[in-house]
Amino acid sequence: MQDFLDAIKSRFALHDQDIRTYSPLTLAYIGDGIYEVVVRTVMVQQANRPTNALHKMTTQYVKAPAQAQMLLGLKEELTEEEADVVRRGRNAKPYTTAKNASRADYHKATGFEALLGYLYLTGQTERMLELIQKGMELVAQEKPQK
Repeated sequence: MQDFLDAIKSRFALHDQDIRTYSPLTLAYIGDGIYEVVVRTVMVQQANRPTNALHKMTTQYVKAPAQAQMLLGLKEELTEEEADVVRRGRNAKPYTTAKNASRADYHKATGFEALLGYLYLTGQTERMLELIQKGMELVAQEKPQK
């Protein structure tokens, strides 16, 4: 992923920015996108399936309640810096509302996405992927087995 970010910066002649100036909602915005790419990549790489099946499998991980569950399960593993990013994201006032989630889950999901955006933009790709993997494992454990 870091190579991906570096390639984007190089191709579009983008300069590094002071990440501390980014709003938590900006971090959540990019975090949401990069998280979606990671989850979709995992689903596609597991097996070639019809797109409706891929979508169904993906949504179980990207919906706000699942992200809130991940965050709760990962809370003890976060560094102080990561917990601060989550707190800022969770406390941000989003401009949209949750469609199929409680307000509390939506805020937690925003904190989770802000953390992922922060880790992505600061080049901490391995840490980001580690947290996503552990979070996905938490959600998979809760899912009823067929």
